[in-house]
Amino acid sequence: MEEAEDIGRDGVHFHSHQSSNDRLSRTLGHLLSRLEEANDAGNVDRHVVELSDPGGSIPFVMKFTELTYSIRTPKKLSLFPRRSETKTLLNSISGEAREGEILAVLGASGSGKSTLIDALANRIAKGSLKGSIVLNNEPLESKLLKVISAYVMQDDLLYPMLTVEETLMFSAEFRLPRTLSKSKKQSRVQALIDQLGLRRAAKTIIGDEGHRGISGGERRRVSIGIDIIHDPIILFLDEPTSGLDSTSAFMVVKVLQRIAQSGSIVIMSIHQPSYRIITLLDRLLFLSRGQTVYSGVPAGLPLYFSEFGRPIPENENWAEFALDLIRELESTPDGSSPLVGFHRSWKRLKLSSSSAVGGKQITSLSLKDAISTSISRGKLVSGSTEVAPTSSVSRFANPFWIEMAVLTKRAAINSRRTPELFAIRLGAVLVTGFILATIFWRLDDSPKGVQERMGFFAIAMSTMFYTCADALPVFLQERYIFMRETAYNAYRRSSYVLSNAIVGLPSLILLSIAFAAATFFAVGLAGGAEGFFFFFLIVLASFWAGSGFVTFLSGVVSHVMIGYTVVVAILAYFLLFSGFFVTRDRISNYWIWFHYLSLMKYPYEAVMQNEFGGHGKCFVSGMQMFDNTPLEAMPVAIKANVLQAMSRAIGVSITSGTCITTGSGILEQQALTDLSKWNCLWITVAWGFFFRILFYFSLLVGSKNKRR
Repeated sequence: MEEAEDIGRDGVHFHSHQSSNDRLSRTLGHLLSRLEEANDAGNVDRHVVELSDPGGSIPFVMKFTELTYSIRTPKKLSLFPRRSETKTLLNSISGEAREGEILAVLGASGSGKSTLIDALANRIAKGSLKGSIVLNNEPLESKLLKVISAYVMQDDLLYPMLTVEETLMFSAEFRLPRTLSKSKKQSRVQALIDQLGLRRAAKTIIGDEGHRGISGGERRRVSIGIDIIHDPIILFLDEPTSGLDSTSAFMVVKVLQRIAQSGSIVIMSIHQPSYRIITLLDRLLFLSRGQTVYSGVPAGLPLYFSEFGRPIPENENWAEFALDLIRELESTPDGSSPLVGFHRSWKRLKLSSSSAVGGKQITSLSLKDAISTSISRGKLVSGSTEVAPTSSVSRFANPFWIEMAVLTKRAAINSRRTPELFAIRLGAVLVTGFILATIFWRLDDSPKGVQERMGFFAIAMSTMFYTCADALPVFLQERYIFMRETAYNAYRRSSYVLSNAIVGLPSLILLSIAFAAATFFAVGLAGGAEGFFFFFLIVLASFWAGSGFVTFLSGVVSHVMIGYTVVVAILAYFLLFSGFFVTRDRISNYWIWFHYLSLMKYPYEAVMQNEFGGHGKCFVSGMQMFDNTPLEAMPVAIKANVLQAMSRAIGVSITSGTCITTGSGILEQQALTDLSKWNCLWITVAWGFFFRILFYFSLLVGSKNKRR
């Protein structure tokens, strides 16, 4: 029996002397119980799991055969129509990657490195990719691949205000199951910090352009860490050393070597590695314009190029020589075709020679047994906790409510550490409220006061929606973090949508209180305490609907400036059709649908009814009938004579104090009587929920993260 060391979920190692069948039947629950026993024994640092090598087979072997991927280039604009051209990005690429090894894909820019990584990681839509990808000679289902693998993007997509430790801890809470205690997750994070060499930076924030944080190499290692928190069986990386100095790049690849040796398949693309990095790699795959020009171990490069007729000079970096030669060939009329053809014949010769001398055939466990063994060693904690067929592996590590709690906590920490964002928004609301309060100070109950009240309500309600436009960049900044995390089932999209709404609600309440307190009493609105409470509720509902609308647009529009243009234009249309500029009964039939779709219609009607409905307060008396008309300048005596003449004509006594128009009359004049104020409030709230549902579907459709 061989001894195999593997880092467990808590950085703990075990000794096991069980038979193969016992080991395969052991569940994660048994593993965790052994963890408890180890902790109770007070010796949690050095225990070793011993696993037999069943038949000398390799636990995991991933093979890909004849992978071909083509895209159609769009037609160019010209006077003469052209047919769309087909561009082949991958052309019959084959190879294999084994557990415990690093497979590095190399090539010049545009050679197809990232495309091949995407193809192996199932990031190319079905039907577009030809060929086969198998794990242990069994087809690799998309659902299973998401659970047993991780993908590290080229860009470091991290929250800048979280520390290294917090970032890894949140990843642990997403990817590790709730059956694992918090202390176990914390132990796993601490072990991973040591494994990544991040101990000194553990308490430092990630940082960005405006906040000093960790270095580029440390940031890259954190990006790797969040995706290997559950020890994935397969780890894909797209140029993990890009933008790093030679020392940082070497440290990153050294970490990847340790990950591979702990029992994972590591497949990565890399651009011009140093000699030190070459020594850490187990297999190389050189590409040139989507075709294979070399596939094998690094030590085979000198002999390969020597047989090709271009021997590598002494003291020359093998990888740099190969890449320079590929670029040189690509600049010739025949391109790299001679090297591609040589590789095919060389590969056939190598296979025939291996068969002639009776080379040992590489075998692997069945996929079910290999995954069972992996679970028994503590890997794949985010998957099923029972040794079961691969079809029953859990899609998500945690239930819905735990995901929501973790997402809400993370968003709250980010918000708390950037108080200036809320302070600016609150300041904008208070300044707007102060300006409106001073302009519309203590409005009277005259006809002019009525018009001024209507103007105040229209401006105030539209301000609520325009103020919400600042929420547009929030998701646009988080979009790619969200796509990275959901691509491999860290959490559900629905959890993200609900936590987004929950985290934003307290700030909306504070903004609503601030605006209502700054304007209601200063303007002299009616209704007293009850009227103020309803005014606060409709302002809050407006913020809720506005933020939901902007959040939905942020899921549809991918650029901030385009998003702002769309938001401002649509909100302007909503204001135009709200009923303030043109009353409902005067809007043409072919535009009336837009009136009912206007988000501002319902808050505007609600505050109008809150102000003018429900009481018999007079707003136009007999003498005020002449206001805002050419007769307004007449002497009071003449106005009194006109009123007497009108009284005789209609047979009703009209004096200077007679009430002509009450609040309900104003609502009828403005055609605002089809809905009650409470119905308007509930419809506004419903709009907020509706747009957040649309936001969910926009994430569902727009974040597939796959090439077509």
